[in-house]
Amino acid sequence: MTVAELLLALADVDDRGLYFEDDFISWRDHVTLSRQRGTMLAPLLDPDRPPHVGVLLENVPEFSYLFGAAALGGFVLVGLNTTRRGDALAADVTRSDCQLVLVSDATAHLYPADSAVRVINIDGPEWSGLVSDGRVSARPRDRSPAPDDLLMLIFTSGTTGDPKAVRCNQRKFADPGKMLAERFSIGAGDVAYIAMPMFHSNALIAGWSIAVAGSASIALRRRFSARGFADDVHRYGITFANYVGTPMRYILATEPRPDDASSPLRIMYGNEASAADRTAFAKRFGCRVVDGFGSTESGVAITRTPDTPDDALGPLREPNAVVDPDTGAPVPPGTVGEIVNSSGPGLFSGYYNDKEATDDRLRGGMYHTGDLGWVDDAGYIHFAGRVGDWMRVDGENLGAQPIERILLRHDQIRFAAVFGVPVEIGDEIVAALVADNLTPEALSGFLATQPDLGPKQWPHRIVLLDTLPETATFKTVKRHLRPQADTPTWTRQDRRYVPAQDTRTSPGFEARR
Repeated sequence: MTVAELLLALADVDDRGLYFEDDFISWRDHVTLSRQRGTMLAPLLDPDRPPHVGVLLENVPEFSYLFGAAALGGFVLVGLNTTRRGDALAADVTRSDCQLVLVSDATAHLYPADSAVRVINIDGPEWSGLVSDGRVSARPRDRSPAPDDLLMLIFTSGTTGDPKAVRCNQRKFADPGKMLAERFSIGAGDVAYIAMPMFHSNALIAGWSIAVAGSASIALRRRFSARGFADDVHRYGITFANYVGTPMRYILATEPRPDDASSPLRIMYGNEASAADRTAFAKRFGCRVVDGFGSTESGVAITRTPDTPDDALGPLREPNAVVDPDTGAPVPPGTVGEIVNSSGPGLFSGYYNDKEATDDRLRGGMYHTGDLGWVDDAGYIHFAGRVGDWMRVDGENLGAQPIERILLRHDQIRFAAVFGVPVEIGDEIVAALVADNLTPEALSGFLATQPDLGPKQWPHRIVLLDTLPETATFKTVKRHLRPQADTPTWTRQDRRYVPAQDTRTSPGFEARR
């Protein structure tokens, strides 16, 4: 399948389309506007260079039109992260060979003014002139792209290093979109909510593409708002929503409404939500919550089954495997290893302009996710964090995520990030917590009652913070927390926590004493 096929199937649909704030754009008009953008931008691109157009925008209708234009074969869209700034953002533009960068009044200040790359503001007169130019045809001949044609470059979240541009072809959006639309019975009566940033794969693969494949409507929000979620669900009649990271937890922290359980929402789909949050969200909104496993690269997919335990990702099925990251050999049940696709790349088409990173992902003939997991005796795989979260304590390899999951059971701990810091032999475990009125005595007593917390999993240092550093898709950036490990709030003595001797704070985040 191609996104072009899915979109063109809606070219005559007037009763469904895109909702944005107080506006409605039918799919018929959307297709026309996408075609127009493709024709309009073609003369601005050098045919001897990659036809890459950088889009530095919030979730506005223009982003959707441009994605449609790229899908119809006009150019390759490059999603630029609106949390990046200055030289770092300019480096992303250079790395991805953008010929043109499109900004808005809300994002223009993010990009260096002295850039050599042409910049056009979609809220400015130049763009308005291009759009209104009578010479631009609204119905050019579509190119009929092939499934393997490059459609978009999407940068990774950058939680463990500099973001890399993932090559995303047509089928990477179209095939999952069609499959998930069928799985969730998405049809003409549905409205899909897109509040996750559109420069990321979650919004486009797990939201936009599903809606288009199901001939549904889309309700687009400029940026995610936990407080605005319930209002939007009722305002637009939203039946399907997607998420990544911790938005579900933010929504649950808002004041419940009397009509939450009677909302039209029936499916919440995404990844990285805890079992407790999934249960609470489903109860509050009277919907089904489906949490999957995947990444922008799409090298591995794990699907939950009805009998999957709450704290597991799903059954381990070939060609997926859990292996020793160093040797590539499968590890026995109960042992933490790296989750891989043992048969090859899956839907991963490589990183753009980064052969070394691509080869590293595919070393040994496997696709390496960089994610840790372990398999229980019943054959279900459990997430254990990132390879960068790998900790070695007293000769045992440990993952961060199981410890984070236990910490989050405490009703006063709102967010938790666990990581290791090297010491003379092995690592010490650090837990950075956002918590309300937590005392060292309360934490010590709580951890002592957790039957699944092994003796080597107790954090050695506790850092209390007001916030955790996050990416635009609400993933914690642990590398920015590591300086805090040198000035912990509490340290462990045997099985209890006491105030640390050094109470100084590191610059950057607001550490609490």
